[in-house]
Amino acid sequence: MDVKASSLYQEMQSMIGQTRLQPNEIPNLKINDNQSGSEFATMLKGAIEGVNGMQTHSKNLQQAFEMGDQSVSLAEVMIAKEKAGIAFEATVQVRNKVLEAYKTIMNMPV
Repeated sequence: MDVKASSLYQEMQSMIGQTRLQPNEIPNLKINDNQSGSEFATMLKGAIEGVNGMQTHSKNLQQAFEMGDQSVSLAEVMIAKEKAGIAFEATVQVRNKVLEAYKTIMNMPV
């Protein structure tokens, strides 16, 4: 799976847009409705699986190149390795932002 930052950013923006209320709109709160939480969890799980897949693909290409496979070029290995590294760094940054938001929410006075 190829992680594209622009599509992930657009998805996050649409989720933010869905959570905003108009000034005269009254929220319809449902206690048992956890659909948005499960959608976020599904999206997050898919993104993590995608990053894991990229890292596995990179590792497999690297091993094939080291074993002397003529169909794998050094450039291909390096590009896959960089893509996996960038995807991992993006995942770490998202994790850091989520933890920061959680800490901020937990420190809010009730």
